[in-house]
Amino acid sequence: MVQAAVMGYGVVGSGVVEVLTEHRDSIAKRTKEEIGIKYILDIRDFPDSPFHDKFTKSFDDILLDDEVRVVAEVMGGVHPAYEFTKQCLEHGKSVVTSNKELVATKGAELLRIAKENNVNYLFEASVGGGIPIIRPLSQCLAANDVIEVAGILNGTTNFILTKMIRENMSFEDALAMAQQLGYAERNPAADVEGHDAGRKISILASLVYGKHVYPEYVHTQGITRITLQDVAYAASWGGVIKLIGQVKRLEDQTLDITVEPMLIEKSSQLANVDDVFNGILVRGDSTGDVVFYGKGAGKLPTASAVVADIMDCVKHLKKRKYLDWVDGDASLVKPYTQTVYASYLRVESQLDKQKIIAAVSDVFSDVREIVRANSDDQELAFVTGDMVVADQEKAVAAIEATGIHVLSKIRIADF
Repeated sequence: MVQAAVMGYGVVGSGVVEVLTEHRDSIAKRTKEEIGIKYILDIRDFPDSPFHDKFTKSFDDILLDDEVRVVAEVMGGVHPAYEFTKQCLEHGKSVVTSNKELVATKGAELLRIAKENNVNYLFEASVGGGIPIIRPLSQCLAANDVIEVAGILNGTTNFILTKMIRENMSFEDALAMAQQLGYAERNPAADVEGHDAGRKISILASLVYGKHVYPEYVHTQGITRITLQDVAYAASWGGVIKLIGQVKRLEDQTLDITVEPMLIEKSSQLANVDDVFNGILVRGDSTGDVVFYGKGAGKLPTASAVVADIMDCVKHLKKRKYLDWVDGDASLVKPYTQTVYASYLRVESQLDKQKIIAAVSDVFSDVREIVRANSDDQELAFVTGDMVVADQEKAVAAIEATGIHVLSKIRIADF
């Protein structure tokens, strides 16, 4: 029997214990080893739990027990999860995690320590929850040069945007509903400001391109400024607005990496990924577009991915799996102001319509007007051609100097 420990008994941790217990026999058949749970680390007491005899409040019980070969870190946050994970790896214990914040900020270091100690650090659940993406990228698609990864990586924001698109619900009302249903936290900033998706795309970029792309290198913008007017104009244009995490390698070998709302055409495979579902598109030079779809969070979907990593570690107790990247720096990433894309603009002004169109056309390329039903007389919307972001910012300043107020500027996706 291989002994495991679970650090954290919250939603995911309790799910991991449940899956390991209820699927004990089938897991043993697949791994050729029975996996036991020796410890569950949590500062709280669970006297009524059927696992009450396994609980400990001392990390040293896990660290100093040589029988524990695999540890599931499902505590969340960076501290003390980082310190505990580092010590476990240094003591020859493999670690699996669903902790996207830790992997995004400390992944290169922890992978290096795992390699030095001939153990594994696996994190399938850190990006897609129950959606397999890390293993397919590192194994199934390994023969490809990955051109681009783009995805809907946060179920909370996707739920909110779906309500805005389908039911004409305001952002504020959709957020309140998400909180009522348990999809959004009381403080939803990590989701609605894009930070959660930013951590996930940084992990995917690091894995695909081999060097650690830290979250602070990722241009991040959330959905709090998206309005029902923007949603309506997107529909008139022939698409929808989604919060997208995207990374692609440019001709100069730098990365264009961003999390921001984007207009995507209805023909895109991501356009119909709705509600709390996530979708991740991987564009390979040999495979073309491959899309992974499912629930990106939740107790049992995430726990399933964590347990699959535990099983993988048990199968590789004497030999490491190849999953690695090295440290990186800001030079990996093209400064956001130097990136190039087409945009959607929504403006308002007391000026004559033709003067507004002329002013916008003077400073933006390939300007085309979008018309929607029941629009305000002083409101106009456009799509523009590709422009460097720094030039877009200068163009916005130029038209605002003429009395035209830019209400929205949203990137138009190219997938």
